[in-house]
Amino acid sequence: MHEILFQYHRVHPTTWVYLSSLLTIALYFKFSRFWAMRNFDLVGLMLLSPGLLIVDYGAEHHSAFAEQLGYTWLFATSGLFLFRLLGDPLMVRRPLLEPNLSVGGQTFLGVSLLVFLMANVVTTPVANSDLQAAERASELFLHQESGVADESLATYGPGFSLLLLIPSIPTHSIIEEEVNSTPQDANHSTRETNRTGVNTATARTMAILSHLAIVMALVLIGYRHFDNIKTGIAAATLYLLLPYTAQWTGHVYHVLPAALLIWAVESYRRPMVAGMLMGLAIGMIYFPAFLLPLWIGFYWQRGRLRFIAGVVLTLGLLVGSLALTSRDMGMFVAQAKLMFGWRAPLLEDLGGFWKYHVGVYRMPVLTAFAGLCASFAMWPAQKNLGTLMSCTAVVMLGVQFWHPYGGGLFMAWYLPVLLLTIFRPNLEDRVALSVVDPGWLAQRRLRRQATQQAN
Repeated sequence: MHEILFQYHRVHPTTWVYLSSLLTIALYFKFSRFWAMRNFDLVGLMLLSPGLLIVDYGAEHHSAFAEQLGYTWLFATSGLFLFRLLGDPLMVRRPLLEPNLSVGGQTFLGVSLLVFLMANVVTTPVANSDLQAAERASELFLHQESGVADESLATYGPGFSLLLLIPSIPTHSIIEEEVNSTPQDANHSTRETNRTGVNTATARTMAILSHLAIVMALVLIGYRHFDNIKTGIAAATLYLLLPYTAQWTGHVYHVLPAALLIWAVESYRRPMVAGMLMGLAIGMIYFPAFLLPLWIGFYWQRGRLRFIAGVVLTLGLLVGSLALTSRDMGMFVAQAKLMFGWRAPLLEDLGGFWKYHVGVYRMPVLTAFAGLCASFAMWPAQKNLGTLMSCTAVVMLGVQFWHPYGGGLFMAWYLPVLLLTIFRPNLEDRVALSVVDPGWLAQRRLRRQATQQAN
């Protein structure tokens, strides 16, 4: 951006935490209703930022104490949000609390933030560590080395293999990392250089499009499903304002699944479309598979077959794409195992929070999480759009507590839905039986019955 704006310097992540916190309070804090739940939610969102900074600081300085402290901070704050979201269906009275800034002011601020964030994605070079990780993934998946499934799962976690070839763009880091400069030695071929350039351009494009998709979905949900576009703009602006968004803007593995999940929420009136988006999210990172009991329970009275068909169809297409891009059966099986997380839960060589704790304690957390996800098939008994959003955020937030690599850092997976839950009105009337159309076959059957009765 310094090429366009004279003497422009990026805001340091720690400085942005202070500035964004002040802006968040000024825009959304309801001073006339100090004990409003939204005020506590805003405080909780701001409390997530110190944990991110401490984790980043500990990783850059190789300080185990600082990194452990940061993950513990994130887990404690995430635990508060977990209980808050579980109790959200009980909050029937939801008064309209509009932001302290007009719609025009919020729109201008949101567009400005989006432009600067995307400019950072375009102008930031790829760090050497991220480039080396992407090249290593390329060797694993394209050259089919021995032990590809085990090594890739132990290094990157479950997900779509081609997604792991995309490097991350470190738009904000507390410590400046050495960036990539294309090597000129004989060991770095022109083909490898071109592949690196294509992967980098793909990473930038996908990150920008994913953020645009999230912002558009938040605004549309406010307009179409909340009947209040101000609410959608407020949620979108707050999403762009949060330090997490600025710090992880260029990480496609974070933001792409978030875009798919939020558009599944936006498309909840069309079960087939929502199922296809959910299936694509499951294929990308595997973890949204735990949302299936909740979403099938929501569509149980109407639309469940269409939703399941959408999920199965998309997963089938993704598996087919792996078959077409695999050189042999061994490579196909390895990539399929990676996409579906096909392995026993790890107890050793973990990362993130579990790097500093006994891995065996991860099993009770995983068991409790699985039980919670299964319970959503029956509870709440009458699911509406509000409970669908809050429980979706609960599941993706709960993943953070047992994720083997960097649990707590993947906030984008639940953050957009969490913001909608914070701003949403009462949605008890938005149930599948009243908002989902019966479907083509059901409508045809009803027309036939009406014709027969008329005759």
